[in-house]
Amino acid sequence: MGGLSGLMASTLPVIAFVPANSFFDLTVAIWTALGVALAVMVWRLATKAPVQPAISGFFGVGICAFIAYRTGDAKGYFLFGIYTSLAYAGAFVLSMIVRWPLVGVVWGYLNGKGTAWRRSSRAVVSYDIATFAWAVVFGARYLVQSQLYDADQTGWLAAARIGMGWPLTGVALLVTFWAVRRADRALDDESAEHREIK
Repeated sequence: MGGLSGLMASTLPVIAFVPANSFFDLTVAIWTALGVALAVMVWRLATKAPVQPAISGFFGVGICAFIAYRTGDAKGYFLFGIYTSLAYAGAFVLSMIVRWPLVGVVWGYLNGKGTAWRRSSRAVVSYDIATFAWAVVFGARYLVQSQLYDADQTGWLAAARIGMGWPLTGVALLVTFWAVRRADRALDDESAEHREIK
C-alpha cells in the first residue's frame, strides 16, 4: 500500500539489477539492487513516507537477491515475484469461491465497517468483480513471467515485471474504485430502505 511512490520504488532495484548484470556480473548486480533498495528505504524514511512499505520493499529485494545468489543465475532474482503472483492469484480466486471476496474483506477492515457488506448481495457481487480483476492481474503476471523464466529471458523478465506492474495495477485499482463505490451505494440504499420500512 505504498501508493505511487511505492510502485516506483519497487521498480528501481529491477531497473538497476539487469544492466548491472549485463555489464558486470551477478555479484555486482545483486549488490547494486540491494544498494538501490537501501537508498530508496532511507529516502522514504527521510521524507516521512509510510514506513512499512519502505521496510518490506527492502526485504523483498533482499529475498530476490538471495535467491539469485543461491541459484547462481540472474533470472533467479525474479523467482520470488513469480511465485508470489501465483499465490496471490490463488488467494483471490479462493476468496471468491468461499464467498468472502478479498477486496471486500480488506475494504471493510480499512473503513471500519467490518463485514457489514456481506448482508448485501449487490455489494458482494461488486467485491467479486474487483477481486476477480486482481486475480486476473496476478494470474497474468505468473503466466507470462514463468514462461520467460523457463526460456531464460532475463531482460524480458525485467521488462515484463515493470510493464505488468504499473499498468495492470492501475487497471485493477480503477476496477476496485468503481466496485467499492458501487458496493457502498448498495449498502446505503439498503440501509435507507430498512429505515423506511421501520
